[in-house]
Amino acid sequence: MNTDGTHDSRGTRPNPVPRPAGPPPQPPTPPPSAPPPSASSESPVAQPPVSAPSGHPAPSVSPALPPSPTHAPAPGIGASVAEWLRIPRPQAEPGIWRLGHRPRPPEAPQQVPARQLFSGALVAYLCGWLVWSLLWNGYLGGWWFFADRWWLLPIQWLTPESWRSKDSPNVELYVVASYLYYALVVGLLAVGFGRIGNWNEVWRRYGVPLWPLFVLLPGFWREMPRTVDWLTWVSNIYYVLLVAAVLAVVGRAGTWPPVRRRLGMATEDAPPPPPPAEADPADWPELRAAGLTEAAAKLAEAVQRGTLSDVDYARIRRAWQGVRTRPERLPAFTDTVRAHGAGACAHPSGERDLPLRTANHDLATGQVRIGTVADHPRNPYARRTTGLALEPGLLGTSLLAVGPAGSGKTVRLVRPVVESLCLQALANRAAVVAVTAYGAALAPDDSFDLVIAVGRPGATHDLDLYGSADDPDEAARTLSEALVGDLAAGLPGGDRRRAATALAQLIGPYRSVHGHFPAVPELRELIGGSPAAAQGLRTALESSDDPGAAAQLRELDARERQSTRGDDIGVLLAERLAFLDRPAFGEFFRTDGRGRSFSLGAIEHPLRVRIDLPERGHAEASRIIARLLLAQFTDAALARTDRSLFACLVLDDATYTVTGDSVRAIQRLRSANAGVVLPLRTLEDVPDPLRGPLLGAVGCRMAFSGLGPWDGGRFAESWGTEWVQTRDVTNRQIISDEPLTKALHFMRRLVTGKAATAEAVTVREVERERWSASELAHSVPAGHAVLSLTTVGGEHAPPMLVDLRT
Repeated sequence: MNTDGTHDSRGTRPNPVPRPAGPPPQPPTPPPSAPPPSASSESPVAQPPVSAPSGHPAPSVSPALPPSPTHAPAPGIGASVAEWLRIPRPQAEPGIWRLGHRPRPPEAPQQVPARQLFSGALVAYLCGWLVWSLLWNGYLGGWWFFADRWWLLPIQWLTPESWRSKDSPNVELYVVASYLYYALVVGLLAVGFGRIGNWNEVWRRYGVPLWPLFVLLPGFWREMPRTVDWLTWVSNIYYVLLVAAVLAVVGRAGTWPPVRRRLGMATEDAPPPPPPAEADPADWPELRAAGLTEAAAKLAEAVQRGTLSDVDYARIRRAWQGVRTRPERLPAFTDTVRAHGAGACAHPSGERDLPLRTANHDLATGQVRIGTVADHPRNPYARRTTGLALEPGLLGTSLLAVGPAGSGKTVRLVRPVVESLCLQALANRAAVVAVTAYGAALAPDDSFDLVIAVGRPGATHDLDLYGSADDPDEAARTLSEALVGDLAAGLPGGDRRRAATALAQLIGPYRSVHGHFPAVPELRELIGGSPAAAQGLRTALESSDDPGAAAQLRELDARERQSTRGDDIGVLLAERLAFLDRPAFGEFFRTDGRGRSFSLGAIEHPLRVRIDLPERGHAEASRIIARLLLAQFTDAALARTDRSLFACLVLDDATYTVTGDSVRAIQRLRSANAGVVLPLRTLEDVPDPLRGPLLGAVGCRMAFSGLGPWDGGRFAESWGTEWVQTRDVTNRQIISDEPLTKALHFMRRLVTGKAATAEAVTVREVERERWSASELAHSVPAGHAVLSLTTVGGEHAPPMLVDLRT
């Protein structure tokens, strides 16, 4: 996009972007309608504000963090977007959900074994009880301070002697003070011996779930009949022990935070304090620093009123970035913000939000959350339980997802990705083309600017068969990729270059005569060797005054000579074109200019396009069209002059669409700020020579549950190996010649049924597959997937087990 929404008005271009597929739900004022002409023109951005539909609250990121908005907040909601903007988003490794992320330690803390922990705690408890018993009974008296029960001296110093008499009216105060003093002494002993016995760790691991038992036991004990005096003494001892156990939990100051977390009280998970005014993102500090005080104040007021949504924030930030790269746009940006406020720099469709969201999005970072890294030994400790998200920086390396039907590729991967890209398109950051089977319900029609239902009556747009190409050789190359790309390895001659040459030898002469490329019926007749069609084209060329007619006649003569060979490629091309030359496609692929055709060359603009293929009735035609769209997309993405928009092609089913040329083109998309998403049921749908290169071409690889071992082997090979530490334990029987030792071993064998053994532990470093084929096939739970990530900049994350349901 060339303007970034700073100096164009809607409708000033001769061919604006096609209108939305449907009206937004209950808008206050309908958006201005415009006839939907060609989608290949430049797109204006600056729009009057359009009220966004009210949304619904999203699931919170954590109990203490405000949720990221899932819809544009309705007026009156307050500063929910402001709170969302203030959540910290620290820099993190690839794929980490950055909204409110708190880094974890790189390695798990060393934990004391349970047996050692309990034994040490019990010994410390008994020692503390012994010291208390010695103090209480006076055994630590005269030999130290030469006074009976020296430890009672402080309470005697602090209370008058008259209070100690039984007849004194203040004797109750003395009893209360004495018990408080006893509690203080017991507390000091509990703190000291609690630290020695590591009672805080015992409480963190095992005590918190049992704390209601400590609360209920005193009441139960009080209900028991007290018929003997010893029961009273036991009760008092129990109370002392209960107080000691509770105080042992706070053996050190750092013990309370984990206890409060377990009990549901907020501590370190509390939301961070608001940033200072000069750094508050809701106050637009960047605009204020640039001197745009009035514009910043207007946008900050919209944030506080709740009329500025997360999409508005991302869109205006995108326009401001364009101003920073091209300062001449500053006056236009200032004027549109002053005039429209939160609706400034709007998308050409006038939409400011999607009618429905099903995933958790963070438009400040461009991320969409798809799951949580499982707490699994194969996952790095620092990544466990953290959110996992996708963003353009990852999708720019392209993503390959393999899993059987029903494993969740569409619901848990494709749908959130398409939804995120549609939101970013509304923010003028991306262009998305989603290809799915008709009726798959990938997203509502209102979420797209254009919905093309191939083969369905009443469609408003059809597809450009040649992708707006002007060169006959380029058009023939793209079309041959679609027609015979899946069979290129088995074609006579080795690849599809002969097919491209044959098509160019007919497309060029036809365009020279008629001024446009041939439609499917005309091309099928010509490539099939129809005498009438060939003769008519020859006659028209011979009577043409075009200086290039002679060269086109030579092309036509060469095609006629090749058609006489027994291995002519034209027969196969005619058979493949027959799948497109059906009555259902009669209104599609027209080249005479009478219809409204969509070309993938329009991805220079922030478009949201969904193409529905007739998979049920025309499976082979759908695969041809899918290969055509993939070839046209890679060509258009690489040919863009303005690559500031992220362009993405999302195929709901990439079966039989991967070819040798497409694999090479996918590798080049990284430098073009573009990517593709390729879901497959199995790698068997890709020709065997291309399976390894395909896994090497994409940067993000995803293996869903239910994967076959043969597919798992390919993923395991692509992920490689790592060095791990293993422990080998060997048990050997102990044989002794001493009579006493023999007797002890004999008794042990009689009691346990096992001979006395000794363990020998060997620790060594070995090289192991990160995920083996067997583990990928049998150890990935339902609703999970193993995912590796690579960014455009070269950062990568190892394969991790991800729970896609959370």
